[in-house]
Amino acid sequence: MRQEKARIIENKKIAKDVYKMVLEAELASLCRPGQFIEISVPGYFLRRPISICEIEEECLTIIYKVVGAGTNVMSGMEAGERLDIFGPCGNGFPEVDGPSLILFGGGVGVPPLYELAKHNKNKTLYVVLGFNSREDVFYADEFRALGAKVFIATMDGSCGTKGTVLDAAETHGVRTGLVMACGPLPMLRALDEAYDQGYLSLEARMACGIGACMGCVVEMKDGSMKRVCKDGPVFEIGSVKL
Repeated sequence: MRQEKARIIENKKIAKDVYKMVLEAELASLCRPGQFIEISVPGYFLRRPISICEIEEECLTIIYKVVGAGTNVMSGMEAGERLDIFGPCGNGFPEVDGPSLILFGGGVGVPPLYELAKHNKNKTLYVVLGFNSREDVFYADEFRALGAKVFIATMDGSCGTKGTVLDAAETHGVRTGLVMACGPLPMLRALDEAYDQGYLSLEARMACGIGACMGCVVEMKDGSMKRVCKDGPVFEIGSVKL
């Protein structure tokens, strides 16, 4: 883990309230799929945890949604400006064997699955993405470019299957296999009940990002307590009380 002043290479809007930012950062060489970085937004005390979408040589891509004042400031930043970041934080997705993999992403839970898909593009990849509406959809074409079979679900039915990612999976016959997922809690809870093999990346409010403040603790099914930022955010299916 390291801290540095990363230079913004690109910052552009790609969907409703959703932005893609490319950062030049030496810590890119330390990152793995499913990890995140902590960003210090100018003028704000607490850092923002943002998942890593893509890892390239000395560059990181993050995708974030404007949900408050801090991310609104980020959306207005331009190429050449610098952001104070540290990371990589947390434990990412493990390397797995097998001929196929199912990736489920919901909203801003989609980005960490992209680098994961790149690492597994030699497998048969099924990617099921869930959004509220057509205007919220992003990165479907990027997954397709990796050779993945991509299915979209929108709650209003304006794109793909109407309903949830599980509805889309059922519609297209994606029923069994090793699952890796990231998204809102209701989606993860449904996947935890529907599948028995795989890993889920949890979203949580984090103050420190390094396990010190204990603000993101979750209860495990064995009765123990784990920190999402330090012990996760990736946990095995069936291990967390969701």
